[in-house]
Amino acid sequence: MGWLRAAVLGADDGIVTVAAIAPGVSAAAASHAGVVTAAAAALVAGALSMTAGAYVSVGSQRDSERSSVALERQELVDDPKGEKAELAGIYQERGLPPELAVQVADT
Repeated sequence: MGWLRAAVLGADDGIVTVAAIAPGVSAAAASHAGVVTAAAAALVAGALSMTAGAYVSVGSQRDSERSSVALERQELVDDPKGEKAELAGIYQERGLPPELAVQVADT
């Protein structure tokens, strides 16, 4: 659902930006065509800017997740018992009794 939140906030940003540019250009005594052109340019520029920002953000998150997965895989190879104990500890923190946490970590 993160994409929906980003889309709504991005659309809101775009609406506010265009709504602010149109009266500003209009107040400068521009023609009707000038106001429409400025609003259209703001809409396109805003869309491109939001798209680029979202692309960079998603790419950074993807790279971070891949790095975390690679690190965990290496830790499983280097210290499988330690990783099992770590997993059992996570289950204990979530409320499982120690014996059951170890049993769940085994599966």
